[in-house]
Amino acid sequence: MLDNPDAHPDRRLLLKWLASGGMALSAAGCGPPEEEIVPYVELPDGLTPGVPLHFATALSLSGYARGALVTAYEGRPTKIEGNPRHPESLGATDIFAQAEVMSLYQPDRAKAVNNNERLSSWNAFSTALFAQMQGEKARNGSGLRILTGRVTSPTFLRQMQSLLKAFPEARWLRYEPIHDDAALAGAVQAFGRPLTPLPRLAEASALVCLGADPLGAGPDQIRLAAEYAKARQPSLPQDRVLRVYAVESSWSLTGMNADERLALAPALIHNLAIEISRGFGSGIASGELPEKAQRFARAVTTGLRANVGRAIILAGREQAPEIHALCHWMNAQLQAPVDYIAPVDPITASHAQCLRELTDDLAQKRVETLIVIDSNPAYAAPGELRLAELIATAPFSTHLGLYEDETAALCKWRLPLAHPLESWSDLRAFEGTASIVQPLIRPLYDTRTAHELLAYLGGSLSASSYEIVRETWRNRSRPTEFDGSWRQWLHDGAIPNTREAPVSAPQAKQPNIKPAPAPKALALALAPDPSIWDGSFCNNPWLQECPKPFTKEVWGNALHVSPQDAGKQGLEDGQIVALTRNGVTVEAAVQVVKGQAEGVLGATIGYGRSRAGAIGNGVGFSAYALQSLDSPWLLADVDVSKTGKRKDLLTTQHHFALEAEDKDILPTLTFAALDKGEADVPHADGLPTLLPDWRYDSYKWAMVIDTAACIGCNACLVACQSENNVPVVGPDEVAMGRIMHWLRVDTYFPDDEANPIGFQPVPCMHCEDAPCEPVCPVAASVHDSEGLNVQVYNRCVGTRFCQSNCPYKVRRFNFFGYADSETYANLGDDPVKAHFNPDVSVRARGVMEKCTYCVQRISGARRQAEKDKSRIAVGGVVTACQAACPTRAITFGDLSDPASPLHDLRKQPRHYALLGHLGTKPRTTYLARLRNPDPSLRTESP
Repeated sequence: MLDNPDAHPDRRLLLKWLASGGMALSAAGCGPPEEEIVPYVELPDGLTPGVPLHFATALSLSGYARGALVTAYEGRPTKIEGNPRHPESLGATDIFAQAEVMSLYQPDRAKAVNNNERLSSWNAFSTALFAQMQGEKARNGSGLRILTGRVTSPTFLRQMQSLLKAFPEARWLRYEPIHDDAALAGAVQAFGRPLTPLPRLAEASALVCLGADPLGAGPDQIRLAAEYAKARQPSLPQDRVLRVYAVESSWSLTGMNADERLALAPALIHNLAIEISRGFGSGIASGELPEKAQRFARAVTTGLRANVGRAIILAGREQAPEIHALCHWMNAQLQAPVDYIAPVDPITASHAQCLRELTDDLAQKRVETLIVIDSNPAYAAPGELRLAELIATAPFSTHLGLYEDETAALCKWRLPLAHPLESWSDLRAFEGTASIVQPLIRPLYDTRTAHELLAYLGGSLSASSYEIVRETWRNRSRPTEFDGSWRQWLHDGAIPNTREAPVSAPQAKQPNIKPAPAPKALALALAPDPSIWDGSFCNNPWLQECPKPFTKEVWGNALHVSPQDAGKQGLEDGQIVALTRNGVTVEAAVQVVKGQAEGVLGATIGYGRSRAGAIGNGVGFSAYALQSLDSPWLLADVDVSKTGKRKDLLTTQHHFALEAEDKDILPTLTFAALDKGEADVPHADGLPTLLPDWRYDSYKWAMVIDTAACIGCNACLVACQSENNVPVVGPDEVAMGRIMHWLRVDTYFPDDEANPIGFQPVPCMHCEDAPCEPVCPVAASVHDSEGLNVQVYNRCVGTRFCQSNCPYKVRRFNFFGYADSETYANLGDDPVKAHFNPDVSVRARGVMEKCTYCVQRISGARRQAEKDKSRIAVGGVVTACQAACPTRAITFGDLSDPASPLHDLRKQPRHYALLGHLGTKPRTTYLARLRNPDPSLRTESP
């Protein structure tokens, strides 16, 4: 019977299984019950066409939840914001949460069951699975292996516990490409048990990052960025302002925002950590360090000792467990503001251990049934395991995923997974808070959730995810109160009192550690990609075209080489080299990067996909192929050779250094100078002009951006793209110098390499005396009655005079129909069109477009205020970029309202206008960047 995958189950076989109590079948044709989802705001009496609803849910990154509010128009999700009631989003988002809307409508998603390259059905799969599980039941599940990524869902854990009781010899293994094995092993060395540190940056005055990147992309980025901004407020006493020291081999967001940065090879970072610990009496033998690093260590030690009770030291993922343990020991000496919690991830075995066990079991033919759930080990496992070859040998293999990816291609059964915005589930955040994941839309395809697949494995075909999740939480309240509590949890987006309680950690032990030998050859340091993370977002066009914070590279990754090493090796930008390790060769394009540590090559993971989809296939190179299971982030034995080939690197900005006279581009102050009233910021008020003054009788919209708070995370850029239907142009158009982002984040290099980079978000300036307006021959660029520089699309004839006359270069011209008729790859397919915001027009070819201050949001607030016969209140309009920012660097409001916080911001001594000497009177203005340098590391302040 099983030779035909579409055959229905044999009657005798089904009766036998029913008699054993192993399966619960529903009547043919019955679907899940109608289920209610609760909006974040008060549920309206009826759905009003064109009026959006907002629902709270949670989105996963590496298994951890971030709270989200999703806007849906008549059942169609179009925009994601942060949930202010969730402790890990605090009302903000990251680029990955913003991009989930595009992932939902991606045409390359898995749509139907596939068996051995043939279209099949869930009925056929359940028949085959039923027979396979009969065999597993007979052998207590000894041949069953279930592989997942990191799982924090309480419902999934409950189901898995039940399944493992029914099949006691089965094994659940998990592997997350971006894992924390070294950190947990270090905690075990220090405390005797695995613990997760939660640094309280808002309470810190000194932060030392030894390869750590707390401000970089990750599940905890939003919370840590918000705390970083609080600790850097100019209103704080000078001795309480956070000073950040960063030691790293490649640029990270934390390094870019640090007050003091040192580029150092990972082995020397190891020795630097030891040198710092000696200042706290560790007595560990010193290792080799250059003089500059020794000086840095002395300054760091002094800074930490001066801030006992307010100082934190963190180690990065590429550092050995002993360095993590040493940092725990130093934090104990410092009485650091760090909480420790039990890991939210319940599996105690390391990720490497799980992957090694799976590899051994497959090689020894101990696996009869392999179930892979939302994981892609054939691509993301270290190349030395040759895991892809072994997965193909499993007798019965099943893959449940959003895409038919590299692992799905090797499995007999490929099952389509429901997107998080189509699913019922639950998740826990990095610090433990649980949230209910609720669907915003009916499944677009014939998909199932992971909960339903686990129910299949346990013998139930009728259970719905909705009922499975509710069953998990039914005991959280009294039976008579459960329905009310359930609605409240859906409404709030977070379940109260579920945060993991801090534990009283035992006294940290000093680890047994030896200095590392100085590196003699080039090493390769790997890191998560700031745009596509671990490769799971590789098929998302918004993220592929999102410029990386430092290099501004799009559509690929590159091999970062320091100028010193490039000189020694004879390398230059665009050259393709061959990286060889353990017989595996990968070709990568070189990018010479100032500030890269000498002796260290840098690269990000997540590229080089072969089955990502139309967007992600063949983009960049895969560093996973070179990875080692024991040392995934640092490879010391990589050979580099030239290939004679070249490739143009796609970047959206050519870097340049700030000169001393460029004071109205990105002025930089120190906290000490600001405290003394020595703010040297140019002001351009009252410059002569031939243009008449504008008179405003209603609102007067303006924006102030604090460059001291901006960390360059790009959340604002992707939020603007999602809100305003900004199209993707593709790599060929980027190569022509064309990009359509309405907002960009410029980066600036100071003259001194030791100083970190500055970030400056640049939307339209909405100038009072706008140079773009008088040159337009058809009055398509005009000033409105509320001070906005608006673009009338149906007047524009594409002369581009306005673009030529704009000194800020914030206007974008549709050379092609990027959003409709001439889209890139599969972005013109019907599913993609559903992501468009109906409040914003989709621009056709041949018109100029730019930032509008989210005029559609202003218009909505104005209409509501007119209904209420009032003015728009302070905070009544929040732009998309403002809402997404985790550090609250962007403030928007009405200058005609005396209560607007803009007035106080514009009176601050560090307030300036970009290119203010031009006299354009921009409505978008800035606050100068602030730094807190260590005076002992420089003879004069920058």
